[in-house]
Amino acid sequence: MRLPVILCLAAALAGPAQAQQRGTRPPPAPAKEAPKEAAPPADVPAPYDRDLLRMSEIIGALAFLRGLCAAPDAAEWPARMKALIESEGVTPARRDRLAGAYNRGYRGYALTYRVCTPAAHEAAARYVAEGDRLSHALAGRFGG
Repeated sequence: MRLPVILCLAAALAGPAQAQQRGTRPPPAPAKEAPKEAAPPADVPAPYDRDLLRMSEIIGALAFLRGLCAAPDAAEWPARMKALIESEGVTPARRDRLAGAYNRGYRGYALTYRVCTPAAHEAAARYVAEGDRLSHALAGRFGG
């Protein structure tokens, strides 16, 4: 890696010196380029992506089930997903994967349930418990 940098520096320094030896003027320095925008971050999977996708799916299921059963926290679930996407969706592909998992969770129950039933309450309670365990595990392992 150092050799190409050294060769480029040597070539850049030799050009003006050779021109001066021939009695000609060195070419004008190139105009400064406008600063380039930062390249978008690479879509490199994080070690916790599998758990994060599962959490997105759980949030989607709860968004449907808690809304169907008119739970007091029904409006919180879509807001939680939005916050998750804003904090973890650093690339368009990552945002798409998170949103896709949320939609799978939501649609999975939207296709099955039309009214709130005891089974819907039970499913929501299980998802809350799983989401709680998963969020604590994620925070414990990767929360820093």
